[in-house]
Amino acid sequence: MVMAPPRGRLTVITGPSGVGKGTLVAALRQRQPSIWLSISATTRSPRSGERDGAHYFFLGRDDFDQRVAAGGLLEWAEFAGHCYGTPRQPVQEQLDAGRPVLLEIELEGARQVRHSFPEGFQIFIKPPSFEELERRIRGRGTDSDEAIRRRLERAQVELEAEGEFDAVLVNGDLSAGVTDLERLMGLAPAPSLLP
Repeated sequence: MVMAPPRGRLTVITGPSGVGKGTLVAALRQRQPSIWLSISATTRSPRSGERDGAHYFFLGRDDFDQRVAAGGLLEWAEFAGHCYGTPRQPVQEQLDAGRPVLLEIELEGARQVRHSFPEGFQIFIKPPSFEELERRIRGRGTDSDEAIRRRLERAQVELEAEGEFDAVLVNGDLSAGVTDLERLMGLAPAPSLLP
């Protein structure tokens, strides 16, 4: 008798810009290569070196709008004249195959996923302190003072949403943060490759 694979689990992580979501996810995927990181769809054109299906699914606006109307996206938003969203079908296929699926998305997207896929587990990533978040954002060296001010104002609003989530992870130490993320996702801790 052939047994069906166990169903995977969808985990959504969000948090303010600069909190280290991308760094946590990259380190987690090094330790847990079985995790499938969702690929977003977008209506913007590919940038140099980007490949369809690897970096994004590049869609025309009509195709994107049809997917929204048909419920084919778990979440979506429009930003700077382009639409971005999470296609439902590839996520469902990976979950049906028994793989853990991870979505790293913004707060509004996480709220949409809570409604479109309520069985998902949602984790809010927060900094050890607001001062540390500001230090990280300024340390990037990529934003003007005005852009930093806007990011910090938005971060203050986003941090007030932590009570909406199934779990909150304070991202201070990277190795500890990855271990905490593994635990929250129900994954067996892998040996640390981090210093």
